[in-house]
Amino acid sequence: MAEYRSRWNTDDVEEFRDLARQFCRKELAPNQQRWAEQKSVDRDLWTTAGQVGLLCLSIPEDYGGGGGSFAHEAVLLEEQAASGDSCWGVGLHNAIVAHYILAYGTEDQKQAWLPKLASGEWVGAIAMTEPGTGSDLQNVTTKAIRDGDSYVINGAKTFITNGGQADLAIVVTKTDPSRGADGISLVVVESGRAGFRRGRVLDKIGLHGQDTAELFFDDVRVPASNLLGTAEGQGFGQLMQQLPQERLLIGITSVAALEAALLDTLTYTRNRQAFGREIFSFQNTRFTLAEAATEARVCRVFLDDCISRHLDGGLDVATAAMLKWWCSDRAMHVIDNCLQLHGGYGYMSEYRIARAWTDQRVQKIYGGTNEIMKEIIARTL
Repeated sequence: MAEYRSRWNTDDVEEFRDLARQFCRKELAPNQQRWAEQKSVDRDLWTTAGQVGLLCLSIPEDYGGGGGSFAHEAVLLEEQAASGDSCWGVGLHNAIVAHYILAYGTEDQKQAWLPKLASGEWVGAIAMTEPGTGSDLQNVTTKAIRDGDSYVINGAKTFITNGGQADLAIVVTKTDPSRGADGISLVVVESGRAGFRRGRVLDKIGLHGQDTAELFFDDVRVPASNLLGTAEGQGFGQLMQQLPQERLLIGITSVAALEAALLDTLTYTRNRQAFGREIFSFQNTRFTLAEAATEARVCRVFLDDCISRHLDGGLDVATAAMLKWWCSDRAMHVIDNCLQLHGGYGYMSEYRIARAWTDQRVQKIYGGTNEIMKEIIARTL
């Protein structure tokens, strides 16, 4: 395929790619089976990444971050996917949790929390989803009720990425349950607080090595200063402002997974023979891969446009929703076709294509289901 370079991929960013690629190949790729069995990455992976400078890449250096841009975050996620890793929840830690604190935290909060996230001393999570509430964030039931200089938090969260290892969780709560979306606030909970409990690390059909857990809050008392924002009731607006970046992350990982699956399948079909011929030589194989290569290029160009818009501060909610649903959907379609070209071996878990297939499916669900994405788009038409 012809050489293609994204226009946001500057020489500085490409130089960083070498570091990210070496780290992912050395620290991530060899550990996939072991991490899948233990349902999480090793805790010291975080501190190792912090020492190398791979955490909080787009957070200012004043707070211990890398001082880079979102382009650096994108490159790390691309190289993570290219290495075959789906275990490490670094995208959420770097580009979601840290950025909520950067955008809405006070100076004291930033100084207290961001350096620990940047060093890997702390792992970050964001607790949105509840057992009875998925994409409908307006109806969360977790409550944070003011009591003097504290909030007392009660509720339960599920499907929380990094939940089993998290030292800091941004919790989506109701500080005024009578006001619907206007009563939602984001409150930070450190893991050592009395009443904070972790449930089980969940069994999933894919992402087996990713720490996805239940969290419980039983009269957890935190200082009122742990509120993110200048006043109660700002949480829903904060979520809506940050969700486009989260959906952009899903677009990045979907396209990277699609591209990796295509390369793996090209290699497999050129090396595997059937009926005395390379599988690649059959017309069905060639046409399927031609379609996959075209879909990969279309998704890549759309993604690159969205990254460029985001770097310029112009990625709107509807376009991010378009990217999320389209790329996650097309990646699943292409990966499924690539698995088919592997034949029976495609169903064997030791092959990367099998893991890619099960790992990709959730991309159509989290960050807001693809059906919700279409609702968001439709409202702008």
